[in-house]
Amino acid sequence: MNTSIDDELFRYAESLGFGDLHIKFDVATGLQAIVAIHSTKRGPALGGCRFIEYDSVNEAIRDALRLAVGMSYKSAISDLPLGGGKSVLIKPRRPIDREAYFAAFGRFVHELGGRYITAMDSGVEITDMDIISNYTPYVTTISRHNGDPAPFTALGVLRGIEAAVKFKLQRDNLVGVHVAIQGMGHVGYDLAKRLHALGAKLTICDRKPVAVQRYAVELGAEVVEPERIYEVECDVFAPCALGAILNDQTIPLLKTPIIGGSANNQLAEPRHGQLLTDRGILYAPDYVINAGGLIHAHAEYKNSSLVAAEQHIMTIYEVLLTIFERATREQKPTSVIADMIAAERLSL
Repeated sequence: MNTSIDDELFRYAESLGFGDLHIKFDVATGLQAIVAIHSTKRGPALGGCRFIEYDSVNEAIRDALRLAVGMSYKSAISDLPLGGGKSVLIKPRRPIDREAYFAAFGRFVHELGGRYITAMDSGVEITDMDIISNYTPYVTTISRHNGDPAPFTALGVLRGIEAAVKFKLQRDNLVGVHVAIQGMGHVGYDLAKRLHALGAKLTICDRKPVAVQRYAVELGAEVVEPERIYEVECDVFAPCALGAILNDQTIPLLKTPIIGGSANNQLAEPRHGQLLTDRGILYAPDYVINAGGLIHAHAEYKNSSLVAAEQHIMTIYEVLLTIFERATREQKPTSVIADMIAAERLSL
């Protein structure tokens, strides 16, 4: 793996309005951690901890920077008293002592003095968050708080799909609405169950063929190969895997009037929001529709009522309708309108 850091990353960070960038190496455990803090203007930077493999340190840092900005915007547009941050742990390609590894990360988080609050993200389990919580209070989504954010993220995505279906298709329910779900991880599976219960028709895909076939039987869903999901003729395309999947290659393949899913950073570049608009596709901006997990994580951290958190998540419907209406009125992509609202709240 390339471990040199490119000067261009600092220019990239400056262009995004950062903030802090913290890097920690721990030889004993193999920890290579990056914490990107984009903004603390509205409060401490709460954001997930991603534990996946990267080809280079530069790639990991860029991912952390990009995701941290998204968390700032997500917090602002959800009207939470939080800033935006993200941690990225470069997953070693050798066996590790997982407890020692996440203990080292917990100590690193604590060194930041509460400017950053960590939470679950890709590759991390609740047991890992519990280990971190032994070394710092600046952590949420832990087991004693019923910590899995996936059901709450899925609830918000469901509400967002309902808003998009209402706005674009003039439908008040999801009976017979065809949703193609890309990725059947924790959030994708939970979303699929909710959609199935409401009478939606499902097409699903995932990189784990055994699991996806089991889900297909349970949910009465059609299965397609991951590469074919973009070409499914459907009412809603729900990206629920990794980001940057809406790009020059995939957008021309789409046969859907609506995109709404849980994946972060779905647009490969900002200009792709305009490409979707030009094709008449209604896009629910990712950091708006997937904010349910963050709303829940904040409630956990503050020991607030989960009932109040769920009520807050339900308002994603109204937030998205406002964005859709303003985008239509101002003839701008929904992604641009969402960014404008968030930037106004961040005073950027």
